[in-house]
Amino acid sequence: MPAPTVSVALCTHNGMPFVREQLRSILHQSQPPAQLVVSDDASSDGTVSAVKDIMSRFRAERPTEGVALTLLENAAPLGVTANFEQAVLACTGEFIALCDQDDSWVPERLAAATARFMAEPGLLLLFSDARLVNAEGEPLGENLFEAIGFSAREKREVHGGRALDTLLRRNVVTGATTVFRRSLLESAVPFPAEWVHDEWLAIMAAVVGRIDFLPDALVDYRQHGKNHIGAGSPSGAELVGRLREPGTARNKRLLGRARAFAGRLAAMGGVDRELVRGAEAKLAHEYARSGYPRSRFLRLGPVVLEAATGRYGRYGRARYDIPRDLFQPR
Repeated sequence: MPAPTVSVALCTHNGMPFVREQLRSILHQSQPPAQLVVSDDASSDGTVSAVKDIMSRFRAERPTEGVALTLLENAAPLGVTANFEQAVLACTGEFIALCDQDDSWVPERLAAATARFMAEPGLLLLFSDARLVNAEGEPLGENLFEAIGFSAREKREVHGGRALDTLLRRNVVTGATTVFRRSLLESAVPFPAEWVHDEWLAIMAAVVGRIDFLPDALVDYRQHGKNHIGAGSPSGAELVGRLREPGTARNKRLLGRARAFAGRLAAMGGVDRELVRGAEAKLAHEYARSGYPRSRFLRLGPVVLEAATGRYGRYGRARYDIPRDLFQPR
């Protein structure tokens, strides 16, 4: 059988320090992509020129390897989620690999992902572990799954076809490691403004199909202090610090996400009623959390009542969320 076609969706914004290395790692895959879509979000540092230069050099060095370049340039920035939506909609491959501008792929990333998809026709989205590296590409001594605390229970749920149970509590899918079937876009587009693109694609894939993960670290996930979303295990001091941060904005954001998700499932039709009920229960939980009183003393009763429903454990991380709701200022 011919190899499936893969498109890479690479979003850039002032990515000059690292984008050349990332492009080389994409173009020198053991199974190169058929298409590279670069959607640049109003860069002002020469990123677009660097992309054109790397592609020109690659074509000169490997004239027989046809990697089509689709270059989109935004005059005004769209923001991360909308820019990735623009990029994936321009992809034509059977599979789409999401890509950050500042990482680097191991040579077998695309081959490993497509082999898994070909072996499992029902698989809709696949993510992997990654090695955390610093700005110079040196290992930080920790992998992504370890850093985000991807637990044995969560791995069993995802691998066992119950990924939505995990994703209703929290996201464990990092876009920089994700490949999905293009057919997912039929359900996922448009991306809600309340969601980050990778989290939305993951939860919608869990609704309409099956997702899974590869345990191998197939990406060097660079942590350099300017990441839009970084990774790393929080220290005890950082956890305590979060209790001092106002919780109003976070609760509003979580409520907006839950509302958008429940609304999308209701509008789709044909979704299993049990999944719809789960989305509605998640929404009810976030409504309750967003309505707690400003006074910590007056909050205690409502938090205890909400905890008694069991929804803190089913739709969040109780050991973190309950202390937040009790102690964060509002």
